[in-house]
Amino acid sequence: MLSRSSSRRLPAPYAPLVTAFLLSVIMTCVVSGIATLLSLGATPDALWRWPQAWGFSWLVAFPTLLLVLPLVRRAVARIVAPPR
Repeated sequence: MLSRSSSRRLPAPYAPLVTAFLLSVIMTCVVSGIATLLSLGATPDALWRWPQAWGFSWLVAFPTLLLVLPLVRRAVARIVAPPR
């Protein structure tokens, strides 16, 4: 019988999509926040502009990750020895 928590989980084939989604959300948040602060300084205006910068950067980053992640995994597999 499935436990309640496992029935709410996505099937394993969705792992690459979820990985790309979460990675793009976290990375664009950090990078857009730093770029906004460096560009505008720690001002109230920066707090209002950051979500717009984050949203736009995420719209670019997520599809880019979906396209690039398989290539990166192949490159890593050629560079790093497999586990024993």
